[in-house]
Amino acid sequence: QVQLVESGGGPVQTGGSLRLSCAASRSTISGSCMGWFRQTPGKEREGVATISTNGYASYHDSVKGRFTISKDNAKNTLYLQMNSLKPEDTAMYYCAARASWACAGIAKDGYRYWGQGTQVTVSS
Repeated sequence: QVQLVESGGGPVQTGGSLRLSCAASRSTISGSCMGWFRQTPGKEREGVATISTNGYASYHDSVKGRFTISKDNAKNTLYLQMNSLKPEDTAMYYCAARASWACAGIAKDGYRYWGQGTQVTVSS
């Protein structure tokens, strides 16, 4: 069983930055497509960014140029650097590990393991 633990969320003002981290209990980061997803109450969970084992990244159009997904295989940790945050970025953010080395864009299908989430709140 793989455990994923997110951290780094919190309150921030518009235009500010946060870096989310996702620590994996096993060497999952290096062997799986990893993704960041977000969800607000009453809405479906959506893909924010994904990264394949070879480092290819995909982003939701709304975060391109502002967010950067990265990973440290040696530390079994996934990151999401979020800059120029906007109120519409407010959501619970989850990291997930897919049952494949390849990602399917930012689609949320096929992810086997999920973290418990970390809340990001952007105030205007």
